[in-house]
Amino acid sequence: MSLLDQFRDLLRGDVRADRVVPPSGMAARLTLAVAGAMAFLAVFALALSLATGRIASQWSHELTRTATVRITAAPAEMPALTEAALRVLRSTEGVESARALTPEEQKALLEPWFGSDLPIEALPVPQLIELRETRAGYDAEGLRLRLGAEVPGAVLDDHGRWRRPVVQASQRIRALGLLSLLLIAGVMAGMVTLAAHAALSANAQVIAVLRLVGARDAFIARAFVRRFTLRALWGSMTGTFLGAMAILLLPGMPTEGTLLTGIGFHGAAWLWCLTIPLVAAMAAFFATRAAARRNLRGLA
Repeated sequence: MSLLDQFRDLLRGDVRADRVVPPSGMAARLTLAVAGAMAFLAVFALALSLATGRIASQWSHELTRTATVRITAAPAEMPALTEAALRVLRSTEGVESARALTPEEQKALLEPWFGSDLPIEALPVPQLIELRETRAGYDAEGLRLRLGAEVPGAVLDDHGRWRRPVVQASQRIRALGLLSLLLIAGVMAGMVTLAAHAALSANAQVIAVLRLVGARDAFIARAFVRRFTLRALWGSMTGTFLGAMAILLLPGMPTEGTLLTGIGFHGAAWLWCLTIPLVAAMAAFFATRAAARRNLRGLA
């Protein structure tokens, strides 16, 4: 019988074959519990992987089209140098806008490190200029050379050194999330295999009687495969539902754009949860199929 036919039999069912496998017992409870627990963990691994990619993409996009010019000079020279830098930036092709940050904005940037009572006017804080580029972009190296020639003390930071670690970290965390999903599927397949081995060994006498009355090994194997696949499917559906409810019940925080507040599914991403029971059922199907064939050969 082909693999497609076995899938059809799995969906259609066979009352005679279902009677071969006992409906309850330690193997049944173990399969349901393991499938539910692994699906629950898979929901969080999937949510973390998607959230990391989403937040890293957001941060990278925000850093990609922005840059900062830092001017270090004496307080008396700062206004003139700031105006000179703004003229250079506004006349540069590829720069959409440029503006100098106000003292209040610069103070707000330093508050997380120095507190709200920082006397910024008494400190030699560089003047920051924020610029946004067009979709076409600008020549960063040429702009650096021009600023160095016309505005002494001006330094261009295109945020490349900040963007690269964010992208690399997100890629690694996403890879770890996918690896976790593979490990979860592997653990579940291993536990289902052990449960199937135990059920086949416990029913060795029943299998011998079935062979005596003419039952073929394919019929017996199909019965075990169907029962354990459905157990894994129902268990994983329960675990996925509980995991999704746990994600929904995570407390919200007022700050946006952080990893803690970004964990979860948004919009169509919830559809990924539907793949967890399907993957669990497929893992159980192939694991039980291999275990049944191996055990039936051993019982021959």
